[in-house]
Amino acid sequence: MLYYSARFRKQWKRLPLKVRDEAALRLETLQVHEFDSLLNNHKLSGKYAEYRSINVTGDIRIAYKRGPDGFYLFAIGTHSELYK
Repeated sequence: MLYYSARFRKQWKRLPLKVRDEAALRLETLQVHEFDSLLNNHKLSGKYAEYRSINVTGDIRIAYKRGPDGFYLFAIGTHSELYK
């Protein structure tokens, strides 16, 4: 199950349709195989240490954390947008 933060929803609406389509495919993969090499899933550090990140495109990332009943999607955007 996927849960979307208000921040994620707002950022999602601003993405180009092509990026949204690719992100939707990556989220399907995440739910089936969280550590598929295509996702480049990795732990974050610093103030985002409780989150993980997956790649959507070359520079677009999704920050999330795993909960007992699914994935909490915190943010989506470029590397510099998410981690500033």
